[in-house]
Amino acid sequence: MSAIEQMRQELTLLQQQNNLRSLPALVHEGREVLIDHRRMLNLSSNDYLGLASNEELRREFLQTLTPENFLPASSSSRLLTGNFTAYSRLENELADLFGTEAALTFNCGYHANTGILPVVSNAQTLILADKLIHASLIDGIKLSVAKAIRYRHNDYAQLERLIQENHEKYERIIIVTESIFSMDGDEADLATLVRLKRTYASVLLYVDEAHAFGVRGLRGLGCAEEQGCIADIDFLVGTFGKALASSGAYIVCSQVIREYLINKMRPFIFTTALPPINIEWTLFLLKRLPAWGTLRQQLSQISDRLREALKQKGYACPSTSHIIPLIAGTSSSTIALADVFQRKGFYVLPVRPPTVPEGTSRLRFSLTAAIEASEIDQLIEIIA
Repeated sequence: MSAIEQMRQELTLLQQQNNLRSLPALVHEGREVLIDHRRMLNLSSNDYLGLASNEELRREFLQTLTPENFLPASSSSRLLTGNFTAYSRLENELADLFGTEAALTFNCGYHANTGILPVVSNAQTLILADKLIHASLIDGIKLSVAKAIRYRHNDYAQLERLIQENHEKYERIIIVTESIFSMDGDEADLATLVRLKRTYASVLLYVDEAHAFGVRGLRGLGCAEEQGCIADIDFLVGTFGKALASSGAYIVCSQVIREYLINKMRPFIFTTALPPINIEWTLFLLKRLPAWGTLRQQLSQISDRLREALKQKGYACPSTSHIIPLIAGTSSSTIALADVFQRKGFYVLPVRPPTVPEGTSRLRFSLTAAIEASEIDQLIEIIA
């Protein structure tokens, strides 16, 4: 059997299992999307603060541009000629906001997670990772030469036992977690993880704030700000591509870690840098982030409303955030349920294996601050 025929058979099997994916033909109009002339409120976006659909912000930014500073390509890696001054201004702003020694930016969150972990670990490293971490973190672990153990989701008793059993066997141990988990919308107890880290000198802590940056904390810096432990996290990673409505990712860290990544991280060294215009847009938004407390409050309120409604109607709802799953079980039932919501005017998508385990296919309500309370009430009526 040829390689192409094998691929064709695998695709056929995915289709039979209701797990075949395809790219949707979307037309975006602000908070809404149009598919086949059907207009729906977008409940599947990561635009958590509603900034990506804010035309006023875009107009304000466009007024700052001239032919001289509109630079749509960096044309090089940063270690060659791609290190424009915008990068330094953005990284200095990040370090100032977080109160860290340094910051470094990357092309995307996947780029960061698959690049950092292999560099900061070696054969004498043990990585202890939460069972439900994102695929990018899993791939970063696989690319490393470290020994890895996945502890049960948010099971800190098991994690502590693993540290106790292994801390003398390895040069270093790296705990890896998300702060808000992307599929269940629940969160890590960062204070407990910091306590475990402080107990053993060889333990380092890696936290991915992709779904918390922008929406948690007084200034929107994430769960680490909210829980008062920014200074205790060795690798604090986040993305600009979700709540901040831009592209790219960052790490805030010590100066030593920054310099080490610049010299050792292959995806950073050998990748063409993001266009300077993207960096300027990120910086434009980042400077305004602390002032958007009202948007964070709006997001929190509508999230609380939907979570409580699901629980009252008997659904198991692990979420503590703006990411709220409605677990349907099989892929086929989840697809059918998604179609119901879409026909009612809500663009909700099914999440199926391998993104989630078999039997846990779900709808994933991804709420944004641009959604109104009345629309949440309409959504709850459909769920009923």
